[in-house]
Amino acid sequence: MSDHIYKIIQLVGSSPTSVEDAVQNAVERASKKLKHLRWFEVIETRGHIENGKVSHYQVTLKVGFTLDDTIDASD
Repeated sequence: MSDHIYKIIQLVGSSPTSVEDAVQNAVERASKKLKHLRWFEVIETRGHIENGKVSHYQVTLKVGFTLDDTIDASD
């Protein structure tokens, strides 16, 4: 197994439907700009309430991706 170096970024995803959709939205959007996404960790979950009902979900994620020779670790 080769050695891997990971960079971790923090993202916030949102959805009016569910926590799972909020996670998926964040990961899908990040994957359009970043290569080699490998894992995520939900570190915070929030929601917005309107008229006594949950109207929006928001999750904060740590997302890890492997670095390659074309990515500057200071980015």
